[in-house]
Amino acid sequence: MGMFMDRVRWLGLMLVLTLGVLAAPVLAQEAKEGAAQRTEEEEEIYAHPVSVDGQELFKVRGSSALPATDRAAHVAQRIIEVAEKSDDRKVFMEIRPGELGLNIYADGELVSVTTQADSDFEEFDLEILTQLQLEAIERAINTYRTSRTDEAFTANAITAAVWTLVFAGYCALFLFCRKLFPNWVAGLARQRTRGVGQATGDVLKSDAIASVVRFAVRGLFNLVLLVGFYYYLSLVLLSFPQTKLFAQILIQYVTDPVISVLKAFVSYLPNLLTIAVLAFLARALLKTIRLFFENLEAGVIKWSNFEKEWIWPTYNLIQITVILMTMVICFPYVPGAKSAAFQGLTIFLGVVLSLGSNTVVANALAGLFVLYKRSMRVGDRIRVGEHYGDVIEIKLMETYIKSIKNELISIPNSTLISSEVLNYSSKIDGRGLLLHSTVGIGYEEPREKIEAMLIEASRRTSGLKKNPPPFVLMEGLGDFGINYQINAFTTRGSSLPLLRSQLHKNIVDVFNENKVAIMTPAYEGDTEDPKVAPAIWEGELAPNSRAGDTSGDAKDKKD
Repeated sequence: MGMFMDRVRWLGLMLVLTLGVLAAPVLAQEAKEGAAQRTEEEEEIYAHPVSVDGQELFKVRGSSALPATDRAAHVAQRIIEVAEKSDDRKVFMEIRPGELGLNIYADGELVSVTTQADSDFEEFDLEILTQLQLEAIERAINTYRTSRTDEAFTANAITAAVWTLVFAGYCALFLFCRKLFPNWVAGLARQRTRGVGQATGDVLKSDAIASVVRFAVRGLFNLVLLVGFYYYLSLVLLSFPQTKLFAQILIQYVTDPVISVLKAFVSYLPNLLTIAVLAFLARALLKTIRLFFENLEAGVIKWSNFEKEWIWPTYNLIQITVILMTMVICFPYVPGAKSAAFQGLTIFLGVVLSLGSNTVVANALAGLFVLYKRSMRVGDRIRVGEHYGDVIEIKLMETYIKSIKNELISIPNSTLISSEVLNYSSKIDGRGLLLHSTVGIGYEEPREKIEAMLIEASRRTSGLKKNPPPFVLMEGLGDFGINYQINAFTTRGSSLPLLRSQLHKNIVDVFNENKVAIMTPAYEGDTEDPKVAPAIWEGELAPNSRAGDTSGDAKDKKD
């Protein structure tokens, strides 16, 4: 019980450490994100731009009592109110001292106050900063009034009409291409994939592949059309000052992320070039190694004591090693590889793989032992537990054997390492395998006669060697009979079941011809006659009852 509790404590400690390792990068990332979020919130409270018709004029400072966003909105609203009160192209601007700083007036109305905090934020002298803000306000009012005149509206309408005509031409050309191009690409795909149906047994047909390609191309065209309409709508809205703000928002939602991605891609190009060079070198190295093993398989290159079955497994191991080393070298150049979230994800995946790959690793290591210790080869007949058959393929994780019943059996390599494997095809001393079978005969039969009968049955069995000669062993003395074992050599290890069956047939024939009862596998009764063998056996067996049989079972063949 104490040992069990110690194991529980150790498991709990390991679980806590694992969770801590996984959580540390995530917590660090959250802390950084929280700090960044607080900085953005503080910046939004203490500084915000004043914008009119989507144009940024200047930034104003704020406080906790009056956030910069509210102050900027008030200033922008006052500028718009002044601009809408008159159509005069000239604006009377004035700066007056005030309690909080310098006040800016437009057409006699207060629109903004420049404070010392604004001056400190912009790092400008107060008077200079006030003058700059005054000029920006004057330009904004003039632009606001000019853009809302009848002449400006007419020009804006003409611009929108031009964009509409351009978009109509774009749609016409696009629809024309959409009607022809997908069919052309589908026909090209159909021609290139005509042999796929024959190779896959009509599982994949060229027409089906062409239909998928046509659907994908049309989907791409629809996406391009949607993007074109999106930018057309944005440009039309951008032509009018009243909808300019909405147009900028629409463009910002799509264009800004795309531009950010393009900028990130451009900045990532040096790392991408490094990864491409490393991948090219790794590919060239693998091609060179493959060429070496191909020549080794063809016999151009000689390597003593290197089995032919080792060639491609060895190449696969080297290939995996080169790929893993290349991935490790390229890892620092992957985008986001140094981020805490990415590192936490890699640690988590490593823990999952280490916990869930025990069986996989065991089978892989066992496969290496099976391949390189040469205990079996492809084509050998083996027995593993209850499975008996020919080895047809040895893989890293499992070995396939075909049973004598023509069944495909997959055996994990770890089972091959931990179990007894009988190889009937391996040559030890050149004499072959020793085929044996046991029969139980009563005590009343002479020993010499039984031995002669068993040797005669072995002689009649085609496929058993005459030299070395077969022999009989007396395995044991039972309660009702003697167990005799016939042993004969054979070089036909792949035909053991058939040879054993033929031997059993011949044993039955010989014993029936000589009127000797076989008492195995069971014997329950006995006659009243005493079971005593005659003192002398005449030394002759009964004639072969199947001497005229030409089926091959009783016909002698020289081994």
